Amino acid sequence: MSKFINFKTNINKIELPKKFTFPFYYEPHHLTEIASEELQEYLKTSNELNHSFGIETNNHEIGKMFGVLVVKNLKNEIGYLSAYSGNIKNQHLFKKFVPPIYDILSKDSFFIKDNHKLKDLSIEIENLDNNSDYLALKNIVKNNNLEVQKIIEIEEKKLKKRKQLRKEKKQKSALSKSLKNQLAQESLHDNFYFKELVCYYQDKFSKQQEELNTFKNKIRILKQLRKEKSNKLHQKIFDQYHFLNIKKKDKSLNNIFNDLNLQAPAGTGDCAAPKLLQYAFLNDLKPIALAEFWWGKAGNSKIRKHKNYYPSCSGKCKPILSHMLDGMELDKNPLIENLAEKKLIEILFEDECLLVINKPNELLSVPGKVIKDSVYTRLKAKYPLAADYLIVHRLDMSTSGIMLIAKTKKANQFLQKQFIDKTIQKKYIAILDGVIQENKGEINLPLRVDLEDRPKQLVCYEHGKHAKTKWKVLTQKNNQTRIEFTPITGRTHQLRVHSAHKLGLNTAIVGDDLYGKKANRLHLHAAYIKFIHPLSKKNMEFSLKDTF
Repeated sequence: MSKFINFKTNINKIELPKKFTFPFYYEPHHLTEIASEELQEYLKTSNELNHSFGIETNNHEIGKMFGVLVVKNLKNEIGYLSAYSGNIKNQHLFKKFVPPIYDILSKDSFFIKDNHKLKDLSIEIENLDNNSDYLALKNIVKNNNLEVQKIIEIEEKKLKKRKQLRKEKKQKSALSKSLKNQLAQESLHDNFYFKELVCYYQDKFSKQQEELNTFKNKIRILKQLRKEKSNKLHQKIFDQYHFLNIKKKDKSLNNIFNDLNLQAPAGTGDCAAPKLLQYAFLNDLKPIALAEFWWGKAGNSKIRKHKNYYPSCSGKCKPILSHMLDGMELDKNPLIENLAEKKLIEILFEDECLLVINKPNELLSVPGKVIKDSVYTRLKAKYPLAADYLIVHRLDMSTSGIMLIAKTKKANQFLQKQFIDKTIQKKYIAILDGVIQENKGEINLPLRVDLEDRPKQLVCYEHGKHAKTKWKVLTQKNNQTRIEFTPITGRTHQLRVHSAHKLGLNTAIVGDDLYGKKANRLHLHAAYIKFIHPLSKKNMEFSLKDTF
């Protein structure tokens, strides 16, 4: 059955794009907006998927990424295809959507059989972890170790005291030969006694420790076996995934990632964009424009807003799409354009050891992989002797405002210590894309990089670094909130994530193209700083109005 969908909306007067969408940073074309709205209306009214996506419900279901691909068929008719990332309730095949690249959930798939084996291993590991004998042994060994530790500490104190007494005796000017021999013998005796004491307790509790180690080794071996089987299963699955491009060149998932010396993450190949392009190439449909949007409630880690458009991810999709889009003329990659080329750095203060500058938005603090223009490179040209010490801290490329610059090694060390000790006070001004109900508060959400979609950050209570922000509302108008942020820590994208995340203020900063919606710029400005001067040791304060 064809998945080609005719537009319900009259699109005859809409001009087609001259080039295909650059999928990692784009403004959705009007045609993809219409296709998305039609798909969203279907999602609201159809029961085919039998999924609430967490919209207006209290269940645990969350949203999903959907995609639309505007295409032209052999009859020169313009329509679109639709897809979703992953699967929905362990199903892959629905009338409205293109099929997966490889259906691992089909009855004939090896995945189900092999996955059952992995589940059996997991159950066996869980049973061992919860085994009553194992838990009792863990408790016994723990108590034994505590007992031994206390005894050892007591004996060490006794031996230390005896050693001190021998030292005091040795310091006396007149010592007979026999007394010297006696003190030496006492020292040997104490060392021998201590070693024997440790051995005694090791032997005393060795049986329980050996029994515990037997359990631990069984669990370790089973976990290693599960890991090996899981890796083999993933490789076996990835071998089934083959992707075409417009030249009909086929390439397997493993080859795509191996050629880049990368390892494909779990779930790679099941995102919406590769599914859409694969179906188009298989069915001689010419891709015109692409867009992906989030539908439903967000999870607790990544920032996702209902109906917002998002680019394809860098970790899973970029290697695949680099192959699939080979041979197609794409829109310009705005991520490699230097948008700050004509913007100047303003010097607010300068003396023999430091600078206070106003960094314009879109200027990098340090050189990037592609764009080399930055605060560092510009100031290095002006202060070549200070090149190793210039950058004390950083601002995001899209953030404007106050930055401290060191001109000497001592100044750099002195200022950096203040940042490390959190004695430097900083305040930011931001405009949020919505109304905040409370007047002030504090956000504590640990952050780490999203390994599958760099440079984005996500909230992670297991591996994230502590991140704390204080805030207060300044003014509200036109459904926007002007707010003051005081970051207590300085994590990457901290203010942007704490603003946009549903466990933070749940309202993105205006113009945040990573966690909200694009605008003329990111409305975030480093407006105030207070620090101790490296030479005078006096408090220095600087304020700088934003230009939003």
